[in-house]
Amino acid sequence: MNAATLSQGDRPVLDLAVFDKPVLDLADLAGPVRKAARGRIAAAVLAAVLLAGAMAAGWSLLDGLVRAPEVGAQVRIALDTSRQIAALTVDDRSQILAEGGDAATRNAAIPFAQGAASPMRAFNLHAAAPVAATALRCLTQAVYFEAANEPIDGRRAVAQVVLNRMRHPAYPKSVCGVVYQGSERTTGCQFSFTCDGALLRAPMARQWREAEQVAREALAGRVEASVGTATHYHADYVLPRWAFELAKVKQLGRHLFYRFGGNWGRTNAFTGLYSAREAIPALDFSRLRARLLADGVTGTAPGEFVPGTTVTPHVTDRHAENDVGGRLDTTREWRLSIPDPVQAASHYRSVVEGGTSAAAAGQEAAVAAAPPRAESVQ
Repeated sequence: MNAATLSQGDRPVLDLAVFDKPVLDLADLAGPVRKAARGRIAAAVLAAVLLAGAMAAGWSLLDGLVRAPEVGAQVRIALDTSRQIAALTVDDRSQILAEGGDAATRNAAIPFAQGAASPMRAFNLHAAAPVAATALRCLTQAVYFEAANEPIDGRRAVAQVVLNRMRHPAYPKSVCGVVYQGSERTTGCQFSFTCDGALLRAPMARQWREAEQVAREALAGRVEASVGTATHYHADYVLPRWAFELAKVKQLGRHLFYRFGGNWGRTNAFTGLYSAREAIPALDFSRLRARLLADGVTGTAPGEFVPGTTVTPHVTDRHAENDVGGRLDTTREWRLSIPDPVQAASHYRSVVEGGTSAAAAGQEAAVAAAPPRAESVQ
């Protein structure tokens, strides 16, 4: 392994905090400053600090030096570490060691970490209404596409993982940023549904409502304590390489949940601040369709919805393939076109006047020979 590790039994556990040091840990300075303040040297140092502080930011600098912060200092993430973290994904086929029954057996042989999961603090979303709505949508998508058929605690655990990542120094600082991390790639995204074509299918109504409720509760402070500080999970029918590098903490339904080892897996490592900026990136639908084809998916599965429709497609449907009931289906590059009434009327007259059949011509002759009569108003 290229990363620093800690030993957990006979298994190495990834501890990225070993080589990613704090930028500045004020707690380490607090003790020496207090001791120096009792002597003459401290008086000179403090005088210099006071002078510099008055010129720059007043007394806040002195306050920060003397008083230790309530939470740990922000951690600088080295470039190689960032790349290593981005590689921890089950969507990258090169990371998969086994699938199916063999994977389930080998997953079961990996021991759980000793002791209970580290407790996690609640997160309460405080943002403007449009930002909050976008965050809710992204988290709902993650819960739905990743765990729609999992037990309720399994769905809550997926939401917990997303929020845990958002507050960890190694990940983006928004809900959508976490969910869509790596979605610009053909493979290797952090959440598979953002790059495997699953988004081409609209969700089923009941499961979507349930996922949205789970997401809403998570953003309002609900914590799934059983997984604690978990930042990773995968289904038990695949075995990713990193399953041997992280600390396995819980299995809920078909999902196995993991946390970082050592300091980065503890509660006080989650010091990241929410950015309060949310955005869903533009998706390349042609690339998503190509991914579906590459994975052997040739069409929409029976019983599933397609983008823009509100009912399940059926062979007896009496409408065009790209007719989505008055909605614009942008994934099919369909655009609403309203014909000009004047042109439509002139076209109709030309058909009536110039396109009559022989039978119609005979009928017109008979009508012409008949005595005139008043026309009724339609």
